[in-house]
Amino acid sequence: MHTETQPSAAQAPLTVRVFRQRFSATRKAARLARLLAVHQFHEWGVPYGSDSSDVAALVVAELAANAVTHGRVAGRDFELRLVLEAGGLLRVEITDARADRCLPAPPPDAPPPEAETGRGLLLVEALAETWGVVDRQVGKTVWATLRVTARTVTRPSRP
Repeated sequence: MHTETQPSAAQAPLTVRVFRQRFSATRKAARLARLLAVHQFHEWGVPYGSDSSDVAALVVAELAANAVTHGRVAGRDFELRLVLEAGGLLRVEITDARADRCLPAPPPDAPPPEAETGRGLLLVEALAETWGVVDRQVGKTVWATLRVTARTVTRPSRP
């Protein structure tokens, strides 16, 4: 006996947008990752200069800077991956090639005012809903999730 089941109600399609790019593990490339991320956010309807764009850009910048500073392996790239779900949940992932230097937990207190480092993960923890580290076969992925406000992007029709 063969029975077919029909969905009881039409389900709206779920839109998930994904951007992925590899970069050389340099400071200049970390800056480029942030700039391209901001451009991508704008393309996805998260406008330049908005709070959502600025916060997401800061998270990308901090994670990319950590990848090139602490996760660098000579001759290996790092990867930026952005995923934006229809509900406004943005996942930022930075993958580097160095698994032996896992990220520490953010320090319980802010570093002294004269310290030039030590605030990156504190910023990520303060700005992201969640964040963490996933080991990979080669390297690790540091990720963070944020809520962003995106407007609907309408593109002009082409002739």
